[in-house]
Amino acid sequence: MAEPLATTRTDYQRDRDRIVHSTAFRRLVYKTQVFLNHEGDLFRTRLTHSLEVAQLGRSIARSLGLNEDLVEAIALAHDLGHTPFGHAGQDALHGQMAAFGGFEHNQQSLRVVDLLEERYPEFNGLNLTFETREGVLKHCSRHQAEILERNEPVYADGGGGIGQRFLNRTQPSLEAQLCNLADEIAYNAHDIDDGIRSGLIRMDALMGLSLFGTYADAAARAHPHLTAPTQSRRWMYETIRRMLSEQVFDVIDATRLALADAAPAHVHAVRQAPPLVQFSAAMRERSGELKKFLMAALYRHPQVVDTMAHAKQVIRDLFEAYCNQPLEMQSGFVARWAQPRPEDGVPGDEDGRLRRIVADYIAGMTDRFALREHHRLTGKTLLGSVS
Repeated sequence: MAEPLATTRTDYQRDRDRIVHSTAFRRLVYKTQVFLNHEGDLFRTRLTHSLEVAQLGRSIARSLGLNEDLVEAIALAHDLGHTPFGHAGQDALHGQMAAFGGFEHNQQSLRVVDLLEERYPEFNGLNLTFETREGVLKHCSRHQAEILERNEPVYADGGGGIGQRFLNRTQPSLEAQLCNLADEIAYNAHDIDDGIRSGLIRMDALMGLSLFGTYADAAARAHPHLTAPTQSRRWMYETIRRMLSEQVFDVIDATRLALADAAPAHVHAVRQAPPLVQFSAAMRERSGELKKFLMAALYRHPQVVDTMAHAKQVIRDLFEAYCNQPLEMQSGFVARWAQPRPEDGVPGDEDGRLRRIVADYIAGMTDRFALREHHRLTGKTLLGSVS
C-alpha cells in the first residue's frame, strides 16, 4: 500500500530499516547456515551470512554505480524465510507440504515480508517496495508465479507484479542480480572457513582448486611465515581475503563489460537483456569447481549428513505434532487456525490451511526453539542438549 514519503530517508532505506527491526531478522542469529548453533560459537549463522552478503553487495554496487541501499535491503531480507537447520529443514518442510503447494525458502521470505510480520497498525508484513520484494524472490515456479500475479497490487507502470518475470522469462533489477552473485561469493568463502574450523575439510585438500590454491600460494610468497603450523589460520584468512577480493574485482570488470555491450537505457531494457551482473567465464568456471568440492567434501560429509538427517526428523515430528494438536502452537498461530485468513489457503480446505499455518510456525523457529519444542512434545533429544 502507498505510504507518505519519509522525510529523512529514501524508500529503500526505509525498507532496510524495517527489515533490520523485524522479528524474523533477529531470529536469523540462531538459524543454521551449515553447522548447527550448538556445534560452535564461531560458525556462521543465517544472520552473519546475510551481513556478509550485504557488505559484499554494497562494495560492488558502489563501484558499479548501483543503488547501495536497495542492494543492502535485498541482501538483509533474502534469507528471512529460511527454516531452522538450514536446507535440511527446508527439505523436510517441503516433503510435508508437497501436496499443498510445497515449501521453498525464497517464497517463504516473501511471505514473511508481505504477510507474517505483524508490527504495523495499517498492514500485515513490512510493506516493502516492489524492487526489494522482487530481489527477495530469487526462484519461483511458473505455477507459483501465476498465483502471485493474481494477488499482486496494480502498479502504476502496468508492468505486472513480482511474479511476472518468471512468466515472461525476463530479468530482475541489476541490484537483485548483484545480490544473487554476492550470496554465492559469500557462502563459498565462509563455508571454507567454517569447514576448516570444524575439521571436516583440510586446507591442503583445497590447494588443488584454482580459486583457492592460486591465492594460498600468493599469500605464502608474500608472507612466508604464514606456512608455519602456528600460522595456519592466519594463512587461511589471508587466502580467503585475496580470493574474495579477486572475485569482487572480477564481477565489477565483467559487469562493466556486459553493461557497455548491452547499453541498457533504462530498467526495462535491463529486464529484457540477459543477466548483466556476472563473473567472467574463467571465474565462473573456478567458482563452479569450488562449489563441487564443497558439495562433496563438506555438505555431503557423513557427519553433516547424519546431523541433518536428525534435523529433518525433528521437523517431521514437529509438523505431525502440531497438525494433530494445533493448540500446542503459540497463540497467534492458534488464532489464525480459529479465524481463517485468505493467505492461509483455499477456503474449505481445512487440511491444507492447517498445514500452511504449521509450516509458517515451524519455518519461523530458531534451531534451539525447535529443539526445545521437539523435546517438549516428544520427550526425545535428537540433537545436542536442550536448554
